[in-house]
Amino acid sequence: MTPRADRFATIAAKVDAGVPLDLDDGVVLYRHPDLCALGSLANRVRERLHGDRTYFNVNFHINATNVCHADCKFCSFARLQPGMPQAYTMGLDEIRGKLVERRGQRITEIHIVNGLHPDLPWSYFLDTLRVLKAERPDIHLKAYTAVEIHDFARRYGKDYEQVLRELIDAGLGSLPGGGAEIFAPRVRQKICRDKASAEEWLEIHRTAHRLGLRTNATMLYGTIETIEERVDHMLRLRALQAETGGFQTFIPLAFHPDGNDLGKLPAPTGIDDLRTYAVARLMLHNIAHIKAYWVMLGVKTAQIAQSFGADDIDGTVQEEKIYHMAGAETPQTLARVDLVRLIREAGRQAVERDTLYNVLWEDDGAPLEGIRVDASVPYSRHANRVNLAQVQ
Repeated sequence: MTPRADRFATIAAKVDAGVPLDLDDGVVLYRHPDLCALGSLANRVRERLHGDRTYFNVNFHINATNVCHADCKFCSFARLQPGMPQAYTMGLDEIRGKLVERRGQRITEIHIVNGLHPDLPWSYFLDTLRVLKAERPDIHLKAYTAVEIHDFARRYGKDYEQVLRELIDAGLGSLPGGGAEIFAPRVRQKICRDKASAEEWLEIHRTAHRLGLRTNATMLYGTIETIEERVDHMLRLRALQAETGGFQTFIPLAFHPDGNDLGKLPAPTGIDDLRTYAVARLMLHNIAHIKAYWVMLGVKTAQIAQSFGADDIDGTVQEEKIYHMAGAETPQTLARVDLVRLIREAGRQAVERDTLYNVLWEDDGAPLEGIRVDASVPYSRHANRVNLAQVQ
């Protein structure tokens, strides 16, 4: 056995014994030449946690404004000032209309992420949640990244807890994971220096967890970060999860180069995508779910990722602006039937979930006809909590 193979075998033994991996282990895994062996190891953990299940939900996105004072070098979505070409801000009636026009659909989640608009009043963000809840009280609102929460606190003279409590009172159900980018100060200074720091991002999620909110976490990869900085990012998330237990999903986000200041950089390859998902599953032993966001990753790679550590493929989405303005060529939406078909073809069992991973429907292999986003398939509500002790 070569030294490299011997080191991989040692790491695999740690994984099988439930021993958390360290920074050096993560770097070795990233550089291991046998992608299939890496994927197989990650899949062992994935199946230990979730068996053949792949989760999805019926959701849609609202990006209410792309006006943003932060000049992130990787971003193709933001416009620095109102009135710039392609800049927009929705009124509350338009936001409500997004839900009204879907009145016949069985939707369980609205995902809301915006730019950091410098001029909107605090009431706009509270009222966004209120009008959606008034229209559909049953829908879960996953809204506002930690970067937005930080901006609210700074602009409106509040602390993080005050901001979150007022949002919860207005209908907030959980936080998305965006804005984490890469925690390494060297990288943040170059690509996103004028928004929340890594420490501030982590503190907001810590506060949210203390208030009972579940949150997601992300990592932007493929810009100027090193492998060591990627692994360090995962370890910092893992440390906060050990402290609070509030993260439910990790979503690696691949850099898209079109229409931004880093456009000369190549996009990550499919190999890098799959390697990142596998390493994430192996490093983040205490975060239950790894999501292959099909809008960003592409439908085909998102399918393959279900054998490289991922157990979630996201949802119907229906309208997405952030990645499509950066050149994503994926569809704007996938119907429920399409998600079920993709998951079946990946050799997994499709499981519809709500935002908090309660199981609503499980695929029994019946013909695909009738499995639609607005189908009246009865919900079977029961908690589905993963036993992380199996992999710790």
